[in-house]
Amino acid sequence: MVKSVSIFTFSLLLCLSTTTTYAANQNSSLIWAGCGITKKAFMAELAKAYEKKTGITVNLNGGGATKGIRNAVKGQIDIGGACRPIIEGHPEERSAYQVPVAWDALAVIVHPKNPVKSISVRQLQKIYLGEINNWRQLGGWDHPIELYVRRGKISGVGRTLRELVFANFQQEFPGAKHVVRSSGPVEKGVQSNVYGIGTTGISSAKRRKVTLLQLNGKSPTYENIKNGSYVLYRPLYLVTRGQQSADNKVKDFITFALSRQGREVIRKAGSVPYSDAMGLVMKQLEQYDKATEHGLTQTSQN
Repeated sequence: MVKSVSIFTFSLLLCLSTTTTYAANQNSSLIWAGCGITKKAFMAELAKAYEKKTGITVNLNGGGATKGIRNAVKGQIDIGGACRPIIEGHPEERSAYQVPVAWDALAVIVHPKNPVKSISVRQLQKIYLGEINNWRQLGGWDHPIELYVRRGKISGVGRTLRELVFANFQQEFPGAKHVVRSSGPVEKGVQSNVYGIGTTGISSAKRRKVTLLQLNGKSPTYENIKNGSYVLYRPLYLVTRGQQSADNKVKDFITFALSRQGREVIRKAGSVPYSDAMGLVMKQLEQYDKATEHGLTQTSQN
């Protein structure tokens, strides 16, 4: 994780220090695809602002973080969107160039009628491990907990959850009752199931009729994410197939995203610009080390 953070931080500083203004082709457009949470967090607003400024349309597609990273590397799209860093050992992601643009948070969601409003990170861990399996154990109803999880281990939400809560990227979730294909069905499942619980991106969760639980007594508000008191946060990235190979119109869009105007667009969209909270990088490393020191990896593997 240290290596990944240092690479991305360097990428950001490099982009922020760039003073060149790239000449964009006014008759061209850009294709963006990737993480739906990133799209909801700021990309829709950023694309609209960029088109207003330059006349260049940014066509937005979904598909998930893995698609965003790998299709950008293949050159099938101009820019990818990702809510996770590239994964070492996957050659199809090796040449991806990621620029962190904003901070997002993982939100633990329940049905609005659920009386439980706050849990601890340790309780969240036990829910995923199946050690807490009845709402009564959390002060709620006497009914089994129905945990929704996304299948696979490399999605943005799933990988971040495994990293920050378990310090184990290979962690299994034996407490899961519903395994679905993406974060959308997780959200829809919890929204319609009074006994459901799941984890998704805050920018996406806010658009659903669900309750966002407090974690360790903190709600996932803008300020709590920015100051790091809400502990489950992660960067959101723009991805290209390489710093040198990206053409001028791609570089121009990334420069705009990191500019003063771009950062203001991101704030108004409800997300924290990456450069507004650089201290979160080291704080997250400390949280990861603390999780490891407390033996969460060993516990989660038992």
